[in-house]
Amino acid sequence: MAVEGGMKCVKFLVFIFNFIFWVCGVALIAIGIYAQTALDKALTVSSSSASSTPVAILVLGIIIFFISFFGCCGAWKESYCMVTTFAVLLSIIFLVEIAAAIAGYVFKDKVRSVLEEGLWDAMRKYGDDKPLTEAVDELQRDFSCCGANNYTDWFTIERFKVNDTVPRSCCHINTTSCNIHPSPATINEKGCLQSIEAWMKKNILIVAAVALGIAFFEILGIIFACCLMKGIRSGYEVM
Repeated sequence: MAVEGGMKCVKFLVFIFNFIFWVCGVALIAIGIYAQTALDKALTVSSSSASSTPVAILVLGIIIFFISFFGCCGAWKESYCMVTTFAVLLSIIFLVEIAAAIAGYVFKDKVRSVLEEGLWDAMRKYGDDKPLTEAVDELQRDFSCCGANNYTDWFTIERFKVNDTVPRSCCHINTTSCNIHPSPATINEKGCLQSIEAWMKKNILIVAAVALGIAFFEILGIIFACCLMKGIRSGYEVM
């Protein structure tokens, strides 16, 4: 027996909202991949906690992707069990997102210190650790930066201090001696920490807008799922 009257409309809305959730899941997956790709080298030289952020976004997107598919099937088949499971899982995800947002706001000031510490650690290991060396070089080239706060940071590293040099990846002119006796005329003066922060601030509005949109549709999805659950339960006999 089909869900009658207004429940048909609710069923249709649950299906539509689940499709929207599916799109939101795809969007989060895309954002996670983009963040991981764009900040790959910055995350390599940072701590494991910072490196896990794009991965967490990607995993959340995959979870929403599959839960929305589950919800679509439940709404289409008018399965009380599937719709209930969908509503519970979506509620859990919503609460986790709220907790993550609160934690992100509380610990936002620590992000800079964690990133700076990672940059300094990578600089100290420059030349000794090949993957880190390559990561630092690519980071400095991609962001047109040098050092953590500015190019003089490299002068605190013994191997560069004694020769009055910086890595060649700091150069903004293409000469063989651009990194010897460096100055703003030959190398990038700005530090990588500042450049990465600028990139994050530029893109944070996109992430925030997507997150708010997803949260809004999650709330609506939970409400309509509960309405559909009530309609299914009252319209069916338990066999």
